[in-house]
Amino acid sequence: RADVEDSDSYFREASRVTKPARDNTSRVEELLARMTLEEKIGQMTQLQIAMVTSGEDQNIHIDPAKLEKAVVTYGVGSILNVNSQALTVDRWREIIGQIQEAAQKTRLKIPVLYGIDSIHGANYVQGATLHPQEIGMAATWNPALMQRLAEITAAETRAAGIPWTFSPVLDLGRQPLWPRFYETFGEDPYLAKVMGVAFVRGIEGNDISSPDHIATSLKHYVGYSFPLNGRDRTP
Repeated sequence: RADVEDSDSYFREASRVTKPARDNTSRVEELLARMTLEEKIGQMTQLQIAMVTSGEDQNIHIDPAKLEKAVVTYGVGSILNVNSQALTVDRWREIIGQIQEAAQKTRLKIPVLYGIDSIHGANYVQGATLHPQEIGMAATWNPALMQRLAEITAAETRAAGIPWTFSPVLDLGRQPLWPRFYETFGEDPYLAKVMGVAFVRGIEGNDISSPDHIATSLKHYVGYSFPLNGRDRTP
């Protein structure tokens, strides 16, 4: 129990380092008015972190030349990682800090938006609290529990300096051959809705810029979870 409390305290302290953003609506409108077509396209482009790093698994490090080309030359607006990088809070902050330093070299100095798949806890952050995948959470029929666990996920993801998660998965689990079935809340639309709402409320809270919350992505496309041959990313 002491270890759990120590870990929780560490994540809470780290999350406080992130300063809440002010209302940037007018600033966004101003930037949009000044952006070139190339800059707008760059902002809509998202790269996998391997395209700006060297090394593998836990030993990745920013490659300055790759980062400069992606962020400064091409104006890439977002970066994500998809596997193999479960890093410490401090290591995440170091990497994302380097990415943001590169963004400051661009004409408009727009920060790069980093996203990650915190789908059953902050599963890409070492020492984070993990909970069952969505299919397991659906089996609890307990949206209050889902919301509380999502709150923990948000705080521990934000502690790593990451403001955005690619979750929850709101696909309906209707194709048992689909290899990502376990990521869903099952086949029942009502249950998926109730648990999905609880998930979003826990992750986002009342303010996604707060030091304990982050932004969500409700995914995927309608019908994505029902590939006829069972393979992911196929019709």
